[in-house]
Amino acid sequence: MSNLHQFEVVVVGAGGAGLMAGLYASRTAKTAVISKLYPTRSHTGAAQGGVGAALGNLEEDHPEWHTFDTVKGSDYLGDQDAIEFMCEEAVPAIYELEHMGLPFDRTPDGKISQRPFGGHTNNVTGKPVRRACHAADRTGHMILQTLYQQCLKNNVTFYDEFQVLDLIMSNGKAAGVIAVELATGELHTFHAKAVIIATGGHGRIWEITSNAYAYTGDGPAITLRHGLPLEDMEFFQFHPTGIYKLGILITEGVRGEGGVLLNGKGERFMERYAPKVKDLASRDVISRAMYMEMAEGRGINGQNYLYLDVRPETVNKYAALDGRTNPDGSPYRVTGEQILAKLPDIVDFCRVYLGVDPVTQPMPVQPTAHYTMGGIPTNKFGEALADEKGTVVPGLYAAGEVACVSVHGANRLGTNSLLDLVVFGKYAGLRAAEYAKGADFPPLPADAGDYIQEHLSRLRSGTGKENAFDIAREMKKVMFDHVGIFRVEAGMQQALQKIRELQERYKHVSVTDTGKIFNTELISAWELGNLLDLAEVITVCCLNRTESRGGHARDDYPKRDDVNWLKHTMIWKRNGQLQIGYKPVTITKYQPKERTY
Repeated sequence: MSNLHQFEVVVVGAGGAGLMAGLYASRTAKTAVISKLYPTRSHTGAAQGGVGAALGNLEEDHPEWHTFDTVKGSDYLGDQDAIEFMCEEAVPAIYELEHMGLPFDRTPDGKISQRPFGGHTNNVTGKPVRRACHAADRTGHMILQTLYQQCLKNNVTFYDEFQVLDLIMSNGKAAGVIAVELATGELHTFHAKAVIIATGGHGRIWEITSNAYAYTGDGPAITLRHGLPLEDMEFFQFHPTGIYKLGILITEGVRGEGGVLLNGKGERFMERYAPKVKDLASRDVISRAMYMEMAEGRGINGQNYLYLDVRPETVNKYAALDGRTNPDGSPYRVTGEQILAKLPDIVDFCRVYLGVDPVTQPMPVQPTAHYTMGGIPTNKFGEALADEKGTVVPGLYAAGEVACVSVHGANRLGTNSLLDLVVFGKYAGLRAAEYAKGADFPPLPADAGDYIQEHLSRLRSGTGKENAFDIAREMKKVMFDHVGIFRVEAGMQQALQKIRELQERYKHVSVTDTGKIFNTELISAWELGNLLDLAEVITVCCLNRTESRGGHARDDYPKRDDVNWLKHTMIWKRNGQLQIGYKPVTITKYQPKERTY
């Protein structure tokens, strides 16, 4: 077999989870990291505001409080054993990143600085707590840079700009992956004892999204084709503050620094929806509140956007009304210079894309498709699961946004995504390397590359009746309109019918670029197939769950239903048909109760 490479552990994806997994696996196993992008261009770099850990550097805080906030934020669908594990591991993980050289912002006495974030509270007073460790508003970028340097130092082998197209399974075990080298168009086979999938999310299914163009659900789509399940795919988070029309993220850190949301009447409307924590409620609560404000005609000038205001006079006015103080007890106040220092990238984004200066003008924002709580089911050590009983798939691991542990349940708290990828990326790498040490290389099936070669040749020689760009545009619109922040059965049925029609049309797509070198048209067409598969899965799961919980809000079933729906959805594709099953939520200490903020 030409272009054959052999590694004990192969990691697919070079974002934070992939780099963390690669780093830990490489300490005891020969490891390769394969990425469709140059590693420091991975989407982890878009995470701005912070990584959560109960360090207690500025005020009292405890991992138990962080655990409860995460359980509550998940709308009680998160598995509490895994959440407890993540929140306990958070503290050493942050110090480990610090010792690797990550340049966190500092308090005057030299400790890691922390800021408030939505849904993170002092469990005694119910008030926001400073838990987000940050490096200005470039925290994800700094994590990527730090981990990439450590991987290079540890002699991890990188295959940059290699697009993984298929997983190789051998007698029920992971045996490697097939990838195309973008620079040459040649297929490469990576033979491995263990495969770690860390390919991120799939927000490009929706029209307005904070997600990069590379976020096309490659990992879950590939595993679904191999008869493996996905978990909780109905739960997708819409972040409240995307730049109007563009969807580019405005970090929750803006509200952590005192920014407030205002409607077209100039009212601070979150007081109505979350009287205790106001603009620092969890993301699902704020996104729905914004939607309702706009639906009731209180958008800015009646349009579908609102203002996020971080001008010093606004911050200081509402900080005084809220009685907000600094850690030393003095009244909380900010200056324009402090906003520039704490949120430099946000100020730049708004100046460049909107012609708006956040220090002197409010920012126009609207909810944007941001993060999937669902994905490839795993246990807390990153081992992929084959069924609802927790059966491990030998040699297959997943970590980061692509995985469902489930620590986020129905709604993820801000800062827990970066925490998820450093904690579970580490354990996936450790477990994969440990497994590889005791395993032989599984035999490579003779037909390993056949499926993907057929698929690519079909795209190259299709009838040409259909255009991939047109299909993508129609998919994004119908998903945003009907499987977005609010959902009803009739709209979702319409979306499902449309997605299935688009899947049929996709069979007639052909690419006009017949070249091999950096054929981005071909790769985009292949990625569209992944997005369509996942759009169908998401819509079927949304239709099936007849309740509202976290990121899944149904107008026709507005209440949470713990009697019938306190369970995880599992979905398989078998013989071309989608089949749904369930597994119980792990509850240890916290019985479900109504969420109030």
